[in-house]
Amino acid sequence: MRVAILVVLLAVTVGACSSNEPLRVVQIQLGRSLNSDNTIAAPTYSFGAHDAIILSVMTAGKGSGTVSVRWTYGSRVLDEPKKQIRYTYKDSAATDFRLESASGFPAGEYAVEVFLDGQSAGSKKFRVQ
Repeated sequence: MRVAILVVLLAVTVGACSSNEPLRVVQIQLGRSLNSDNTIAAPTYSFGAHDAIILSVMTAGKGSGTVSVRWTYGSRVLDEPKKQIRYTYKDSAATDFRLESASGFPAGEYAVEVFLDGQSAGSKKFRVQ
């Protein structure tokens, strides 16, 4: 009987510690390089014409979905990549996206909008000098 009670208490404790929150975007960062966990090493909103522009989208919760981004320069859409994500064992993780141009980016104002399953989850503006 004591063993059964201990097993039930352990199961309840482990269940209470895990997240049952649905998948959601909790942070959006821009920079030039990534840490080993796909977060941005040094966040910035200012880039050079030949820099790689890296976006890190931090999601939390468990489940699966599609993270997509829309990179724009003025009213022109530059790229709209998508990545399928699925987290069953983590409470949070970062997904990275890159915008690169072999010929360089023109100077000006840019923006990136992040979507989770087609719903806007936030945006960031940045500048190329």
